[in-house]
Amino acid sequence: MDNVTWIPIFAYLGAIGLLTLGIFAMVFYHDLIRMVLGLLLLESGVNLFLVTVGYRPYADAPILVDPALTNLHTIGMVDPVPQALVLTAIVIGVGVQALALALIIKIYRAFGTLDVRQIAKKIAAVPETSGDSPASFQTDTNLTLQSKMINEGETA
Repeated sequence: MDNVTWIPIFAYLGAIGLLTLGIFAMVFYHDLIRMVLGLLLLESGVNLFLVTVGYRPYADAPILVDPALTNLHTIGMVDPVPQALVLTAIVIGVGVQALALALIIKIYRAFGTLDVRQIAKKIAAVPETSGDSPASFQTDTNLTLQSKMINEGETA
């Protein structure tokens, strides 16, 4: 076997490995930072898989081929669509990671921990009161606004 034929095999194995590690980290870890790192591994595995799908041995990028000097039918070209999708996915992934880390900072400030089990216990320990429901909040807000409008109307 030629050395070039091993490249997609190793790339597919690497993609499967990254996907497996990412899913493992997201399912079995309880720390939010590790879960976000698992999401990063999962995203990298998908990106590697998409690039590998577009790979062709002995092919050139379409931008490097000069149509005046070569016959386009005899030269293989790499598919540029998966590369464009991966570039877009990387940009979106950076935004998702930044948002996730910002939310993790807010969660740590609110609960003092990043362990999802302890956060769930703290949420469950909060007593349920009638004033905490969204419907009562909306009603209280409407009553407050109406009373302000009435008071402003009387002073004018």
